[in-house]
Amino acid sequence: MPPRLTRRRFLYRGLAAAGSAIAAPYVLPASALGKNGATAPGDRVCMGFVGLGGQGGGHLFGGAWTYLPGGYLGRDDVQVLGVCDVQRQRAEEAKGRVGRHYAERSGQGSYAACRAYDDIRELVASPDIDAVLIAAAYHAAATNSLVALRAGKDVYCEKPTSVTIRAGRAVAETVAAYGRVYQAGTQQRSEYEGRFRRAVELARGGRIGRLQRVYAYQVGGGLAPPPSTDRGGAVPEGVNWEAYVNCLPWFNYDGNTGAHRFGWGDINWGQHHYDIAQWGAGADQTGPEEIRLDDGKPVFRYANGVEIHGCPPPGKGWDEGGATFVGTEGSVTVHRNVLVSDPPALLREAPVPNDAGVYYSDSHSGNFLECVRTRQQTICNAESTHRASSLLLLGGIAMKIGRTLKWDPVKEEFPEAPDANRLLATAAREPWRY
Repeated sequence: MPPRLTRRRFLYRGLAAAGSAIAAPYVLPASALGKNGATAPGDRVCMGFVGLGGQGGGHLFGGAWTYLPGGYLGRDDVQVLGVCDVQRQRAEEAKGRVGRHYAERSGQGSYAACRAYDDIRELVASPDIDAVLIAAAYHAAATNSLVALRAGKDVYCEKPTSVTIRAGRAVAETVAAYGRVYQAGTQQRSEYEGRFRRAVELARGGRIGRLQRVYAYQVGGGLAPPPSTDRGGAVPEGVNWEAYVNCLPWFNYDGNTGAHRFGWGDINWGQHHYDIAQWGAGADQTGPEEIRLDDGKPVFRYANGVEIHGCPPPGKGWDEGGATFVGTEGSVTVHRNVLVSDPPALLREAPVPNDAGVYYSDSHSGNFLECVRTRQQTICNAESTHRASSLLLLGGIAMKIGRTLKWDPVKEEFPEAPDANRLLATAAREPWRY
């Protein structure tokens, strides 16, 4: 459970909500007390944001994938108390923007409760932060999640949520051990007018007969090795290179603090579509028993005979990617702008609430915040997220090894392939550990 809300902490939130840099007699506005329909400060989730580039900045200030004007900063039920980026100037600029927003909203002239950091370990040391949204570099996603979870914070983590299977398992185990709430940024389960949920309801509810095959968009991916250490120069002021290198073997500064440099295959985009494939196959708590290659692309076979193919259906393709569920009596195809079925009459049936026991959410950020308050499982919780990202990583391993592999989804290892098992993890540099 989250830390007990003490009187001191309650008052701190109230002052922060209205503007905490006070140089004159101060009167709490009605909104700070939860009046006039506003959220009372004790009910707000105090958040920190780690990684403030396009994805993280979009979450904080509003972007195409946040589905709410103004992002988390614009929510009445959130208080932003920390911003963090390995580029210190980016964090300082975000801090200023947060302060101006709250000052304008409160009408008090200034707001100084939000702090800027360049290291996640310093941000999560704040006892006043409840939850952290992480949109960092690929290789740092799981490690940063573990840092936050071990500090007692709830976590929303953007894709890819892990770049090795062992790191993903460590996140799931840590969430369980620490009693934390975790949400992955695979928002297709919640958004896009419920298209993905409707497709999953049809697949799991028997409307297309017995499910036989699922086609997902992406083939596989994994972690690319860092560059050698014999190049690069002095780290400029304002860049926390130690925090950027994170768990990887040390390499010298090379001027690149980008998020996308250490992945191959579309390890980021692909997690969206394998997440939907797993959801529709009812496999959120398990994985395949075999991975084979078909024309160089992975096919995953499950214990119940269902196969997930890492490619579009034969003769078809999608601009954005998605999933096609094929059953004995029909099929349904979904991506962000399309939902079609065969026979078409399937989609003319009125949806039944909670049909086939499919988790309902119509706001991904809202689902996370609600679960922070209630301590319920999110729609993209740590276990289901780990299983979805594992599918992408298993496909990448099979492609690298180049042969059919048996997989034990309980032990999460290849029982007959020690060479493939060596690709399940990478050594983490201290003090960044799995």
